[in-house]
Amino acid sequence: MLNDLSSTLALLETRRSGKPREMAGPGPTDDELQQILAIAARTPDHGKLNPWRFVTVGRDQRDDLAVLLHLALNEHDPCATAAHHEKEDEFAQQAPALVVLVSAPVQGHKIPVWEQELSCGAAGMNLLLAAHALGFVGGWITGWRAYNERVRSAFCGDGERIAGFIFIGKPDRELEERPRPALADVARRWSPPNISEG
Repeated sequence: MLNDLSSTLALLETRRSGKPREMAGPGPTDDELQQILAIAARTPDHGKLNPWRFVTVGRDQRDDLAVLLHLALNEHDPCATAAHHEKEDEFAQQAPALVVLVSAPVQGHKIPVWEQELSCGAAGMNLLLAAHALGFVGGWITGWRAYNERVRSAFCGDGERIAGFIFIGKPDRELEERPRPALADVARRWSPPNISEG
């Protein structure tokens, strides 16, 4: 069973993202979404800098998002076809809830930007876990839109960038597990280097 809510450990062991295009309603209420964001903000953050932002896009704003994406697509790919533009309409309208995760590092601080970016990633993971713990499914998407300057400037300030579009809803089909790495391939015991003295 994926996203098993029988215990905290069970959820962590079975958490599975969903595909935003396969999400349906109902989505989180306003109160539930605020709870999800509050949990997401409880993330490791060296220096207490809050180097991340959450920008919510309401259902009543999805048409505006589609217009933005069409303009951005024209710049990204001047040869984009009607089918490509149709995909932008689908992207803008998919899933009941959308949170744009913004990486907002504090430049020139003693805390390295790399650590601040790691904190942003942790905030995104917390957001997914919170959504799943409330019985929803989340999907974290990037793609060309996350790196397009027109889209970036619509959500971010100077020095900020989009870390991802996180969609939240209910799966409209049964989730399927994906391949996971063998633990032996990604975890090992440390071997101290040979250090000669003298």
